[in-house]
Amino acid sequence: MGKPSKPKNPIVTHIFTADPSAHVFEGKLYIYPSHDLDHDGPSNDNGDQYAMEDYHVLSMDDVNEECVDHGEALHLRDIPWASKQLWAPDAAYRNNVYYLYFPARDKEGIFRIGVATSTTPEGPFTPEENYIPGSFSIDPAVFVDEDDKAYVYFGGLWGGQLEKWQEGTFNSNAEGPKLTEPALGPRVAELSDDMLTFKSEPREISIVDESGNPILAGDEERRYFEGPWIHKYNDLYYLSYSTGTTHKIVYAVSKDPLGPFEFKGTILTPVIGWTTHHSIVQFKEKWYLFYHDCSFSDGVDHKRSVKYTELTYNDDGTIVTINPYED
Repeated sequence: MGKPSKPKNPIVTHIFTADPSAHVFEGKLYIYPSHDLDHDGPSNDNGDQYAMEDYHVLSMDDVNEECVDHGEALHLRDIPWASKQLWAPDAAYRNNVYYLYFPARDKEGIFRIGVATSTTPEGPFTPEENYIPGSFSIDPAVFVDEDDKAYVYFGGLWGGQLEKWQEGTFNSNAEGPKLTEPALGPRVAELSDDMLTFKSEPREISIVDESGNPILAGDEERRYFEGPWIHKYNDLYYLSYSTGTTHKIVYAVSKDPLGPFEFKGTILTPVIGWTTHHSIVQFKEKWYLFYHDCSFSDGVDHKRSVKYTELTYNDDGTIVTINPYED
């Protein structure tokens, strides 16, 4: 199997973009990233350096053609319930409507998940008056299955506050599990028919090893940290995510969108910069990994840029590991 080509430059360079969610809508690739801004704020484990205020929608007619910036699709000032930090978004299409899902801090500083709608994939998007009831944490990723059921996967540790919700309500003093205990998994909820609320309370996804044992919190090479993404290949559901502290994108598979998911391996080795966040999409019979790094900003962590590369599978369905800096 030949090595897939890897573009050496970001898909856009006039703004800094991160956390790309890529989808095929109306026959072209649409990318929904966050928008990094330059600022003088602190850099810490709480994520204060990521002070994003708006979203731009990008599109490409083909992966080898110029990427178009459709401009500002949604701004913080237009979201009644939000106070700051429009982090990693995602988009979905259903009911002849385009939905943009996004995390932001509410007026009390707690991360929630909001939704905005548009009649076109590039927006602009009109936000709902309030966040999704019962939502919390960050990194929403929406998957509409072949049976038309729609699910939202979400959650991130540290600045994403996932460990603060272990008892079902927000506890600012809560810490994560002990290193010898099962790691926290992402959350999943089925979406209502109108895509604006949860059909039921979010449940935790179990990620296990090849023997069926839960991945432990101390296993930083494999445990979930943030950035969930779901795609389907050969009737299997692939849950991919960031390991955070070890800076990898890894994946696990299941026959059920609700899991449990069995850990399989690494998709993307570490990039330049602390965070790593991705999406996987099929376009014109090939699969692509969209991700970000900080190479264009010379390693400045809160000024990231979206890139992509082809993603390939082995005959057994495992994913070929990608080194983003390998020629």
